[in-house]
Amino acid sequence: MEALRLDWAGGAPVLRTADGMVRQGLVTTVRSPVGTAAVVGWAGSARHREAGARGLLDAFARPGAAPPLPAGDYAAVLVYRDRVLLMRDEQARVPLFLRGSADRVNAVSTSAGGLGSATELDPRYFCRYLTGNTAQPHTELTPFTAVHRVLGGQVVELSPTGRVRGRTPPPVRRVTGPPLEPADGPTRAEAARELRTVLENAVRRRMGAATACHVSGGTDSTSVALLAARALAGGRDGPERLVLLAGRFSRGELAAERPFLDVAVEEIRRHAPAARTLIVDADDVADFDDFERHAGEADEPHPHAFRAPFWSRLHAAAAELGCDTLLTGCGADPVADANPFLLHRLARTGRLRRMTRQARAWAVGSERGLRDVVHAYVVQPALPLVTERVTALVRGGTVLGGLGTFGRPPWLRPGFARAHGYREAGVAESRFAFGSRPERSLYDAANYLAAPDPLSWQRAQRDGFLLSHPFLDPEVIATMGRLPAAVTFEPGRPKAVLRAAMTDLLPAPIAGRAVKVPFDDLYARGLRAHGDELVALCRSARHPLVEEMFDVETLCRAVLEARLGTGDSYSWDRVNRSLALVAWLERLNAGS
Repeated sequence: MEALRLDWAGGAPVLRTADGMVRQGLVTTVRSPVGTAAVVGWAGSARHREAGARGLLDAFARPGAAPPLPAGDYAAVLVYRDRVLLMRDEQARVPLFLRGSADRVNAVSTSAGGLGSATELDPRYFCRYLTGNTAQPHTELTPFTAVHRVLGGQVVELSPTGRVRGRTPPPVRRVTGPPLEPADGPTRAEAARELRTVLENAVRRRMGAATACHVSGGTDSTSVALLAARALAGGRDGPERLVLLAGRFSRGELAAERPFLDVAVEEIRRHAPAARTLIVDADDVADFDDFERHAGEADEPHPHAFRAPFWSRLHAAAAELGCDTLLTGCGADPVADANPFLLHRLARTGRLRRMTRQARAWAVGSERGLRDVVHAYVVQPALPLVTERVTALVRGGTVLGGLGTFGRPPWLRPGFARAHGYREAGVAESRFAFGSRPERSLYDAANYLAAPDPLSWQRAQRDGFLLSHPFLDPEVIATMGRLPAAVTFEPGRPKAVLRAAMTDLLPAPIAGRAVKVPFDDLYARGLRAHGDELVALCRSARHPLVEEMFDVETLCRAVLEARLGTGDSYSWDRVNRSLALVAWLERLNAGS
């Protein structure tokens, strides 16, 4: 989707924006004597988008200035007399692409497809894409040759004629030092107060004139909605509207969430009686409904397109009420919980007895075996590719047996993988996910793993809003990243600091629950309903890359195994990712 585009005519930059998205407030353009700024999304505050855009324009007005990028969900193009700047926020929610060579850019857009050609695809990208959930947002590669991504937190400087003058590297996370030791760090009560403050700020920054909050009955989404309700009751920024948005199931496993949803909504409305409750019946929704359209419409292959039917229904309901932002609890699992990779740090620094004690407590609290905990958080981060290979050998016997996050799925042809750098992509992906200090890399990976929302961007023009995730705010991540394990971890009580931070607001049934019903039933129902269609999609695919990349029959067997319940979340993700790629290539083929 093209919200803005920058071209050069007669050697001068020409900036255009989509009128419809400007009217909806999704694109803000400001002008001053120093230049012009076009911001897609919002910088600084969702309510004060024009002030945020003007702040960006002024902050970078002086040549050589390199101020810290403000928080927000945005991509921006700043056009001055003597240069052009391209930038994205650290969380990289809004896409931005450029077309050109290493030293010159000839076009910039929020749409990779708008800059690329269906006949000039880059096979290296597809190897990178197939390695795991976090692959897309942190690599410059795109599906199209000569089209590159501006990375999250990066600033690219161009001359007025489009020559590349420099790129600032993406910033190092604010989690710069090791977590504090218990003797130096705050108590849990102090940590809870600090988390409450930064989370309140993150929610307030993201609230618009009409804010929808996704409420599921879990700790995370309920916490965000309660803080939004408190901010609304405070009325600091003038009149606002709050919508509580939820999907309701009356059958299947997810029906067990309904009592918690009712409790959450009742408590939120106690703080904000004017809030409107919008409950969307979702019994007839299943994963993979209309999969080819959802997977094919995006600019890039969309690995979570299978879940698009559920979110699309909720987005459409919020859009009908005129909401201009939608807040979620996404990201709380990896960010607001104790960091399990601190076990790796203890082992790495030789504190094996302490590591063993903490791993045993972790095993008891998560109802897992000690060996499984040590394998997941100590051994695998040290040797991720070797560990996956050994696991595949031990658990082999089916297509999905032992298939992890980085290893080559058996349906990806070995020749294609060797020719286009699959192994190198797997190494790069594993380094990004774990790094030399996995306890820090967790937060970088969480940003991309927890909230992949191409669907939000894909639907933004018709809905008039983008999803926003307070738990992935840089201040929240920095606060949690420096807390010691003694403060964040309590066996059997996940997200102990978050619960302590929200103890005066969360209703008891939600504050005390340790396990939430996953969406497995929705996934299983979708595969039962659409498994044959997905197999037919693979077998009927006509794009030449599908046959070149995949052993189609092996991929079909993987779909059938997943429909029977074989495998786990890692292997299912590999299947979903490959199916989305097939559907995307077929739509591209039809369009060309």
